[in-house]
Amino acid sequence: MDSVPSAARPVRVLIVEDSEDDALLLVWELKRGGYSLRYRAVDTRSDMEDALRSECWDIVISDYSMPDFSGLEALAVLRAQALDVPFIIVSGNIGEDVAVEAMKAGAHDYVMKKNLSRLIPALDRELREADVRRARVRAERELRENEARFRAIASNIPGTVYQFMLRADGGASFPYVSADCARLLGVGPEALQTDSSVFRELLHQADRDSYERALQRSAENLTDLNWEGRIQLPGSSEIKWINLRSSPRPVGDGALLWEGVIWNITQSKLAEIEIRRSRQQLQELSDHVQRVKEDERARIAREIHDDIGGNLTAIKIDLLWLTNRLPAESKALHEKAGAIERLVDRTMETTQRISRDLRPGILDLGLIAAIEWQAEEFQRRMGIPCEVATSDDDLSLDQGLCIAIFRIFQETLTNISKYAQATRVDVSLVAGEDVVVLEVFDNGRGIAPDQLSKPGSFGIRGMQERARSLRGDVEIEGVPGVGTRIKVEIPLDADAVTPAALTQKALF
Repeated sequence: MDSVPSAARPVRVLIVEDSEDDALLLVWELKRGGYSLRYRAVDTRSDMEDALRSECWDIVISDYSMPDFSGLEALAVLRAQALDVPFIIVSGNIGEDVAVEAMKAGAHDYVMKKNLSRLIPALDRELREADVRRARVRAERELRENEARFRAIASNIPGTVYQFMLRADGGASFPYVSADCARLLGVGPEALQTDSSVFRELLHQADRDSYERALQRSAENLTDLNWEGRIQLPGSSEIKWINLRSSPRPVGDGALLWEGVIWNITQSKLAEIEIRRSRQQLQELSDHVQRVKEDERARIAREIHDDIGGNLTAIKIDLLWLTNRLPAESKALHEKAGAIERLVDRTMETTQRISRDLRPGILDLGLIAAIEWQAEEFQRRMGIPCEVATSDDDLSLDQGLCIAIFRIFQETLTNISKYAQATRVDVSLVAGEDVVVLEVFDNGRGIAPDQLSKPGSFGIRGMQERARSLRGDVEIEGVPGVGTRIKVEIPLDADAVTPAALTQKALF
């Protein structure tokens, strides 16, 4: 073995030649052609087999006629090893019929020794073609591996991998559908690939239009398709919820190809529906409790006002009658009677306050009057100016809506008195054609966002629940050091929304 260091093109050459001079002539010719050689010369079958086992070669150059070994035998040895190595025959005297026989046997080219100038071009060509063949083999192997990997993944994910093509003429097809299709959709991949309309027939009738719209938007904007809906399995009443997620790409001739996955989301969808139903039932229960509580407050307020208040008034009248008949000289009796009268007065004031807190009678005069009265009470009790601005002097609203807004306003003032450290409060009550808006702004320290969701914030949650029960909304914005703004918006037709309608909307 010999090697020549060079910056030229490296090549590993196995030379099958019994003449040392001819072998050196080949080496010289290859070096002259710009190759840096690593070579080995052999002239027997065993030596060639050993060389092929021990090292990797880029090319084999073989003489055709040798006393103990021939070029065709050397070619047979190479082919037996199943190696993709170019084989070039170099001979001093070879006929055309022999050259054809060698090429048929698998030789890549032949060169006459008297015309070695053809050796370098032949070597260049065969090395290039060998590189191409190896690259193709690697690509085919990687393609097979990737395809096997894809099929393994597609067969094990809990969904159906698919390709959907929409042509420019409106025709559609499923070029590929994974085998899991039968388990999810109840039809095999062949059925969808044969007739794409089978998939549309599987879609629940109520969901077909939404699927078509989603597909059209995805095609027009080249955006991802993300659609969920129901399918009904063939010959069965079973309903499944599926989710399609795929991405479109143009594939020529105006056609689009979506590639993605169909997921079975039946269990999660049923759980979501059940959660919504439970939430709606809780909302209905909360609404019922609020109505019962307001009715009970009104009943207790009436009883306190009519019964206890009436009794206290009668007691005071009788006490005055007795006081007027006490002996003038009995100072102790007059003092006791005065003390009892003051106690009755305080009890009457407490009774009136409790009755107002339970349900202010001023609510019967309308929401504006109630809001203004509550603002005056807050200002008198807390010493904080509270200005009310309204868009209308006469705001006619449903009684339930008035009570809800009034209770939210009461809770807002309570929170301001406890936490805001404000010196001024501004209130705005505006009714439009379809919504009533209550805004309360204080110039206090401002509520922080994390305080809105902290445990124990039942006042804020109660406000939000009251508004939500009437399809309304409560917005709370706080700026530290500036103040807090609370905005309540409730539709004027909220009282027309029934629990059944809300349930229907929540589920579908």
